Amino acid sequence: MRGVTADDEMDKKRASAEFEPGPVPPYRPVDRYGFIKSDQVNPPVEVSARCRPSSDQEREQRRVRKWRKMIGAGGADWKHYARRKPNVVTRRIRKGIPDCLRGLVWQLISGSRDLLLMHQGVYEQLVLYETSASELDIIRDISRTFPSHVYFQQRHGPGQRSLYNVLKAYSVYDREVGYVQGMGFLAGLLLLYMSEEDAFWLLVALLKGAVNAPMEGLYLVGLPLVQQYLFQFERLVKEQLPKLGAHFDQEMINPSMYASQWFITVFSYSFPFPLALRIWDVFLYEGVKIVFKVGLALLKYCQDDLVKLPFEKLVYALRNFPEDALNPDTLLPMAYSIKVTKGLEDLKLEYLRMNGPQSHSPKSGNEERQLSVSTQKHSSLRR
Repeated sequence: MRGVTADDEMDKKRASAEFEPGPVPPYRPVDRYGFIKSDQVNPPVEVSARCRPSSDQEREQRRVRKWRKMIGAGGADWKHYARRKPNVVTRRIRKGIPDCLRGLVWQLISGSRDLLLMHQGVYEQLVLYETSASELDIIRDISRTFPSHVYFQQRHGPGQRSLYNVLKAYSVYDREVGYVQGMGFLAGLLLLYMSEEDAFWLLVALLKGAVNAPMEGLYLVGLPLVQQYLFQFERLVKEQLPKLGAHFDQEMINPSMYASQWFITVFSYSFPFPLALRIWDVFLYEGVKIVFKVGLALLKYCQDDLVKLPFEKLVYALRNFPEDALNPDTLLPMAYSIKVTKGLEDLKLEYLRMNGPQSHSPKSGNEERQLSVSTQKHSSLRR
């Protein structure tokens, strides 16, 4: 491994000096999620909780009461309820987790709460006592993560510092993965709903596969899992939307031109935030298949328009879907109706046969053991 040079030390000192909070940005109106509203002449009207009809408020309050009863105080009843009534849990998650409970429920359904309880103190050690080769890259990229959200707007303010800490800690925790730019959107989304330490362990749960299949292959050198997912998605398009698939072939369109970010950031990069949240609710519980389903549903919804477009306009349309196509209440029921589980398994095996076992990036074996070994490496960091 390359030793630390004088230039490296100077770069770190310079970065440290620059890591001082900048001026607080001037106040601008924000939506209910904290994103700055665009300066449109006639912006879409967003109804706040206080302005909603009383019937809507009462319905939301009933939903919250049902969820509180389901998960119990601090999530104590979650596992018992999920075992007894899995179909009820699935149905309620697909309808959307109440925003006031989203952070806690995400930790429960991802398995990250258990990881935190098993490894208390590890996150603090990673942040305070370890250095990362990715620190300068993380600092440079931070301002690109949700730049229109008030929490991340101030240069080196509380939001950007928290994001830096989570990404730096993960790059130390798993040096094989380290840091890749797309990880910032995952960590940034999590930080809007939970503390640094909670966000870190949820990132670990996702990438290491505490509940669902590991995601770390999305960020390893060569992005091996991205390549597999794009192969699977292209084949699913041809099988389920043959007319559109044939048009894509004719115009030489492949999923890497429009779908890579769907998988790398799980739709958190450029999709409307309310839709991204609803997708994440399901993604954390059911796994990556929801990304395939939503992608197929989007193409199906827009198919009649897409098949008429030539190459240049087609690429633009696939990166800029119309507003009505991105309505969660329209798109998600369509996505839930699409069956992909068996197709994904068959296509995965076909991909591995074509590319060899080394292309299957998620490591085989007991994932819980992998998590334990990885955290044990950091059990004696305190000096």
